Amino acid sequence: MMKKKRLSASKASLVLFLCQMISALDVPLDSKLLEELSQPPTITQQSPKDYIVDPRENIVIQCEAKGKPPPSFSWTRNGTHFDIDKDAQVTMKPNSGTLVINIMNGGKAEAYEGIYQCTARNERGAAISNNIVIRPSRSPLWTKEKLEPHQVREGDSLVLHCRPPVGLPPPIIFWMDNAFQRLPQSERVSQGLNGDLYFSNVQPEDTREDYICYARFNHTQTIQQKQPISVKVFSMDSLNDTIAANLSDTDIYGAKPVTEKQPILLTPTGSTSTKVELRGSVLLLECIAAGLPTPGIHWIKEGGELPANRTFFENFKKTLKIIDVSEADSGNYKCIARNILGSAYHVISVTVKAAPYWITAPRNLVLSPGEDGTLICRANGNPKPNISWLANGVPIAIAPEDPSRKVDGDTIIFSHVQERSSAVYQCNASNEYGYLLANAFVNVLAEPPRILTPANKLYQVIADSPALLDCAYFGSPKPEIEWFKGVKGSILRGNEYVFHDNGTLEIPVAQKDSTGTYTCVARNELGKIQNEVQLEVKDPTMIIKQPEYKVIQRYGQVSFECIIKHDSTLLATVTWLKDNDELPDDERFLVGKDNLTIMNVTDKDDGTYTCIVNTTLDSVSASAVLTVVAAPPTPAIIYARPNPPFDLELTGQLERSVELSWIPGDENNSPITSFVIEYEDGLHEPGVWHYQTEVPGTQTTVQLKLSPYVNYSFRVIAVNEIGRSQPSEPSEQYLTKSANPDENPSNVQGIGSEPDNLVITWEPLKGFQSNGPGLQYKVSWRQKDVDDEWTSVIVANVSKYIVSGTPTFVPYEIKVQALNDLGYAPEPSEVIGHSGEDLPMVAPGNVQVHVINSTLAKVHWDPVPLKTVRGHLQGYKVYYWKVQSLSRRSRRHVEKKILTFRGNKTFGMLPGLEPYSSYKLNVRVVNGKGEGPASPDKVFKTPEGVPSSPSFLKITNPTLDSLTLEWGSPTHPNGVLTSYVLKFQPINNTHELGPLVEIRIPANESSLILKNLNYSTRYKFYFNAQTSVGSGSQITEEAVTIMDEAGILRPAVGAGKGYSETLFATSPVMHTVRPTFYKVQPLYPRIRNVTTAAAETYANISWEYEGPDHANFYVEYGVAGSKEDWKKEIVNGSRSFFVLKGLTPGTAYKVRVGAEGLSGFRSSEDVFETGPAMASRQVDIATQGWFIGLMCAVALLILILLIVCFIRRNKGGKYPVKEKEDAHADPEIQPMKEDDGTFGEYSDAEDHKPLKKGSRTPSDRTVKKEDSDDSLVDYGEGVNGQFNEDGSFIGQYSGKKEKEPAEGNESSEAPSPVNAMNSFV
Repeated sequence: MMKKKRLSASKASLVLFLCQMISALDVPLDSKLLEELSQPPTITQQSPKDYIVDPRENIVIQCEAKGKPPPSFSWTRNGTHFDIDKDAQVTMKPNSGTLVINIMNGGKAEAYEGIYQCTARNERGAAISNNIVIRPSRSPLWTKEKLEPHQVREGDSLVLHCRPPVGLPPPIIFWMDNAFQRLPQSERVSQGLNGDLYFSNVQPEDTREDYICYARFNHTQTIQQKQPISVKVFSMDSLNDTIAANLSDTDIYGAKPVTEKQPILLTPTGSTSTKVELRGSVLLLECIAAGLPTPGIHWIKEGGELPANRTFFENFKKTLKIIDVSEADSGNYKCIARNILGSAYHVISVTVKAAPYWITAPRNLVLSPGEDGTLICRANGNPKPNISWLANGVPIAIAPEDPSRKVDGDTIIFSHVQERSSAVYQCNASNEYGYLLANAFVNVLAEPPRILTPANKLYQVIADSPALLDCAYFGSPKPEIEWFKGVKGSILRGNEYVFHDNGTLEIPVAQKDSTGTYTCVARNELGKIQNEVQLEVKDPTMIIKQPEYKVIQRYGQVSFECIIKHDSTLLATVTWLKDNDELPDDERFLVGKDNLTIMNVTDKDDGTYTCIVNTTLDSVSASAVLTVVAAPPTPAIIYARPNPPFDLELTGQLERSVELSWIPGDENNSPITSFVIEYEDGLHEPGVWHYQTEVPGTQTTVQLKLSPYVNYSFRVIAVNEIGRSQPSEPSEQYLTKSANPDENPSNVQGIGSEPDNLVITWEPLKGFQSNGPGLQYKVSWRQKDVDDEWTSVIVANVSKYIVSGTPTFVPYEIKVQALNDLGYAPEPSEVIGHSGEDLPMVAPGNVQVHVINSTLAKVHWDPVPLKTVRGHLQGYKVYYWKVQSLSRRSRRHVEKKILTFRGNKTFGMLPGLEPYSSYKLNVRVVNGKGEGPASPDKVFKTPEGVPSSPSFLKITNPTLDSLTLEWGSPTHPNGVLTSYVLKFQPINNTHELGPLVEIRIPANESSLILKNLNYSTRYKFYFNAQTSVGSGSQITEEAVTIMDEAGILRPAVGAGKGYSETLFATSPVMHTVRPTFYKVQPLYPRIRNVTTAAAETYANISWEYEGPDHANFYVEYGVAGSKEDWKKEIVNGSRSFFVLKGLTPGTAYKVRVGAEGLSGFRSSEDVFETGPAMASRQVDIATQGWFIGLMCAVALLILILLIVCFIRRNKGGKYPVKEKEDAHADPEIQPMKEDDGTFGEYSDAEDHKPLKKGSRTPSDRTVKKEDSDDSLVDYGEGVNGQFNEDGSFIGQYSGKKEKEPAEGNESSEAPSPVNAMNSFV
């Protein structure tokens, strides 16, 4: 008695001790911290306990572990050390404990059968794996046997034995015929669990000679075939005929007709049997009976009910299947076979045993020196398992002693641990049906405090809301945490703060004055550390003027206001919703800064409008209702929607159908065209109506198809041309019976969201598709092309399941099956998914560039190994960019271009390159996660190309025999320019082309003066630039030399017959290319290039015509901007010019040219302006005040000039008359200068004196003051033309280009003093 009391007291003290123990440390999942802390080994991956391998393939025995420092690995085989160095066929993977046994190169799988165990060890302890039993699969051949044919009377029972060879694992049995077609099975004929084929009663159609049993061995992917079995069934009629043929007429014997038979059990035999099944497995009980008619099978559990959610019937109810059995499923199960003649039964006594299973598995302990802790290992089973402990893989009884450790059954108690107490402990729970092995380490750490929250982290909250300031920490012993506000603030205490165990400081109601710096201090006996964080408290966002309820007439305009106020440091965004959805995509909806306006309101705009204001920290909203009303209708015949149907009635209720009838309501002057039937599922979606079907308006009854487990109500809506009626009153409710699901989830996919997971998603069944209560999904997966069993979980009615710990981007077979309380849906189809992708690891190598031409290059690269892509290979991206142009040597902003090449291509073309440029490129591989690293930049250069056309070509300063050409260099030289090429030829009025002249011009020139041209002649010019590669595209222009002194263009000699011979003074750079003439016919009639040269009272009009010969032209003109009718002048002959006379000076005119007989064909309009009017010669100019003043000024100027000349002459100077003359000489005859590269003229030297450099006049036809101090041209009034000494007009044919400012190198004759004087009178 005293002993028992002492025992009770010791137990009480133990319980008290456990209650007072300090809890173990929690190590934060911080990657940097975990890398620095020492840790005993942990087994992370191992092969299954019972490992059946394919004898034809290498054996891979997995053993992976982690620890700090990294563990080393060793193996035992059959309880003794396995020295892998002595077996050439066995290797261990680097940095791993996984063994690879080479069978494919001569090894024998049978030689490596045995029990293997892996040990992972480092300085902190040793972890061990399960005992892994390696057995090669076996698929032996069928033993030869002589099979006798089966001869059976009709109605008798028959069993065809399969007796397959014993394989490892056991084979899958099925019966087929010679045509490899599965034999049909039914309630009468079925296959038993042992593979035999049972006939409850045979029929004549069972006669055949090819009953063949097949055994499929999945591991070796082989199928073994038994010899065909012959069955012959004798029917009673054929048997009577045979007997009658062999007996005399006096014999009265004959076979009896087929008699019905009461049931007898073919299997199991006898009236009782027993079966032992393990907890968690599948219980299969079978009863197959003989009899005629074929008996039906019924199952019951004596003294209890079959489990509702785990019971299934297979093989035409001959097999009872209970999944996930437990001890509660033990008992007597009775199968009853019954037909019309009677019944038979069999009782199977089921006992459920249990291999060990965890109640509390031991968990890792992280302790500080001097702390206490416990490891608890609790398991259950039937029979109850035995618990044993090991330390570092050695039974704890013989392991080195540790004074801090005490074993008490399923618990190890640690007290005042030291760093040397670190170890890995193994708990083994075993009984006769199996064992469990768990590793759990005790890691004793002495670490100073560490704060894992980033320094100066900024927290932002809205005023009056909670603020949570993190201070994640670690230390051993566990540090104490204190918080301070400000640099020198006191420790925070009081009810306004909440201090969490993980170090977080909570301010339940943050105010504006809570803003500031907060300091977290962590300290233990090994040290102290602190960290500062910042808190900012922001003003809340408010809607100070909310939208208001509005009533608006149809087609009106309405506006909702939403004026907000928010913290100035936060960005606010305003979003408008209609009926909690996005606004319609309609331009009638105008969203302003603080309002929403709806234009031209319609009935569809009726609804609730919500203004939502979001910042990064808060969100507020306000709503208002818009009601749209119609204007008062005008009296008219009322055509309205029909009245709703009524008196709905359900008849003919069946499990999957029902008949609905109704009485239509009033049509309201518009015939009913159809009825719409809707249903409500009061069980799954009460209040929600769904479309069921639609029937013609003449029909008032309909047969409706129904789904199981739906509480149906129906309503009917009538439809006419005006619209839909209100719904009818709902019908009575009808609840259909439950059933197995008919279908499985659709759109099953497996796509990893992270590199180490597989996200399996599917579209869940709708409520009415569940067919019964307790809808769940069985999610199954296994790695493809790996000999793995299916892993399955049953999940609730969700649409996603995440499989963690998967390898990166490997294929998986996936299936999702629906089930409810009544059973499973049909077997689902399998889909292929992949675990998560990761960024590619390597860049493409061996990048080579082949430049094809100046604008195209081809790039090659080596493909990256597919295993480094780590995802779906989408292709390769080529990044390329221009570094600089080799001709201009100018850098610009680098614009990278990207070309994507889909698939596993190893080359690509780079189009659109710029010639004569330097480029760089690199290549990257792309998968679904993104781009991999770039290859090293590759530099390549494009060769020269032909240049673009010159940027412009201007022809100015037309004279009787010369034209000035100016041009701009090509926008894109595409290389080094070598020269320009000018070609030109005359054109007569019949579009005949004269001789073609070609001139090559140095590349540094930008202008040229052509001399010795025919007067009043049109020339066509072709101009292009050249590089060393060739000529670029040309630019064309046309121009006309001016008329003769008579003011009217004279026809060329031989007009209409071609051109007369024209002589050019040529230089060595000019040569005639084509001495003959040819006629260019226009493709269609057109008048183009209408040009005007206007004087004071007349204007010269010229044009180009392309079309049939002998066209009669006319000129129409009028005052620009006037609505007066056009004035028309007929042109004599087929000339392409005309002089308009009698014009008003200083007036803008519009002009166009037409051709008669061409359906009114006319040119486009041109606008010109006549010169200002000169003073009348009849006025006595001497009496004009301005003239007297001007003459005085001239006299004063002459006097000053005379004084200057007199002074200079007295000083011996020479008056530079020659320079004055040279300065005002004709600039068109300036000779070529070596220093500026310009060209000289091609006229005779006697006709003109050379013009000195720098004396060219500006393009506005005036002489600059510094160039002609003694000229009167400064006082002249110029017009858009020039005059000869006799006052005749000198026009020019440059079209609209005459209105543009000329370039600085343009030359113009200075007016003579005579012309200057004419401007005075």
